[in-house]
Amino acid sequence: MTENEKKPTKALLPLAALSGALAGFAALAVAEAVAGGTRPQAGPVVAVGGAAIDRTPAAVKDWAIRHFGTDDKLFLQLGILAVLALFALALGIVALRFRRTGAAGVLLFGVVGALAATGRPDSTGITDALPSVAGAVVGAVVLYVLVGRLRPRGSAAEAVAPPGAGWDRRGFVIAAGAAAVGSAGAGLLGRSLSGAGGRDAVASRRNLVLPVPGSRAGAVPKGAQLRVPGVSPFVTANADFYRVDTALVVPKVDATTWRLRIHGQGVRHPLTLTFDDLLRRELVERDITLTCVSNEVGGPYVGNARWIGVRLADLLAESGVKPPSEGGPADQLVARSVDGMTIGSPVEDVMDGRDALLALGMNGEPLPFAHGFPVRMVVPGLYGFVSACKWIKDIELTTFDAYDPYWVKRGWARKAPIKTESRIDTPKPFARPKSGTVMVAGVAWAQHRGIDRVEVRVDDGPWQEARLAAEDTRDTWRQWSFPWQATRGGHTLTVRATDRTGAVQTDKRTKTIPDGVSGRHSVVVTVD
Repeated sequence: MTENEKKPTKALLPLAALSGALAGFAALAVAEAVAGGTRPQAGPVVAVGGAAIDRTPAAVKDWAIRHFGTDDKLFLQLGILAVLALFALALGIVALRFRRTGAAGVLLFGVVGALAATGRPDSTGITDALPSVAGAVVGAVVLYVLVGRLRPRGSAAEAVAPPGAGWDRRGFVIAAGAAAVGSAGAGLLGRSLSGAGGRDAVASRRNLVLPVPGSRAGAVPKGAQLRVPGVSPFVTANADFYRVDTALVVPKVDATTWRLRIHGQGVRHPLTLTFDDLLRRELVERDITLTCVSNEVGGPYVGNARWIGVRLADLLAESGVKPPSEGGPADQLVARSVDGMTIGSPVEDVMDGRDALLALGMNGEPLPFAHGFPVRMVVPGLYGFVSACKWIKDIELTTFDAYDPYWVKRGWARKAPIKTESRIDTPKPFARPKSGTVMVAGVAWAQHRGIDRVEVRVDDGPWQEARLAAEDTRDTWRQWSFPWQATRGGHTLTVRATDRTGAVQTDKRTKTIPDGVSGRHSVVVTVD
């Protein structure tokens, strides 16, 4: 037999690649079906994606958020699927000549998924490896069978003839069709099982009626919302509220089985609370603006909502916790989420009298799942990565020296009060307004300090004071407007804010890492 005879027939390479793709499809479908019946977060795509997020440098994560926004997780999952598809196609081609090697490559995929699943912070143990292992075994069998149909029939013939000599066309078509149909069925089963696993959580949210808060928020002042087209709504709708986190699958937690444990240093009376325990306490309602540390100058990751919850400081005091200023041994509160996220907050800030909440409601309804149902933390004046733990399940009192939470391990600051910032909402960058009076407007924020003044500068001219809208509270953003007498030509509009401590928003630009950006927002427009 010549060397050319030993090489796979080129005409069969597309079919071999198709075999690899079908094997990969089968592996993923079966894995997701098993994950749906056990724990959706243990599926290989989610597990590998989570591991990738954990190991991605902070600067790259920040770039992804800046360019893809809240769709960053979708792009990550699509990227993983694309890589897996290429891997599967290559394995199919390899298997045409080296059948067992190709099948072993699929099994290697299972090992990677299993290690990723069991190594996640929220892993429940070795059972998290089952989806990836089961999927890999099925995928390896499918590839082995399909490639076998591209080889001569019978073991003796297969041993002496090259791939493609007398291959089983009918057998390949039947096997490939069966694999495709079976994989599609497994995928649908997995989706159904995953949905069933969250039905109790969905029902618990649907059936929840939040009690009337004992401490109501005052009515939003009439002048807080400017009647200027293009300015952000004073209250951000739940559907429009930014979401930045690492969860590839939004946890769906059943409020009827949810528990919160409070323990650690200085906790004389550890607590384990149910959701009903929180509902029986005095609920408070507050308007609070949240800001993500990944928000660029002029960025969209800031929003204002009316929250309902329980004062966190009251729960800590009942547990015997004292802030460091009163001799308490713990200076850090570490909140843990059901998805394994850890977020550290200064105990002093949480207990200094501000409205730090364990929030149950958002804008008059139970928290949406994407924003932390059944319970999340909300702390005015602190960036989310050091305060806003969603899907919270555990609070441990410790010290900053003893423990580094998730983001601190990745180069972010241990403490991060929100910086004084402002944004121009209208006109938009590169807009072409008509000459004459043009209303420049936007928002400014300095949570827990409050906004005292906003100024606008046109090109290199003097700073001119803008008109501030009515203030709701010092924990909310504040709208502003400036009637600009626009003249023809290109112009640069810049805004700066001054908070109630007298600190003026700096013009020095810094990156989001390690504790949030600084700098002044500006837009370039051309006046016609």
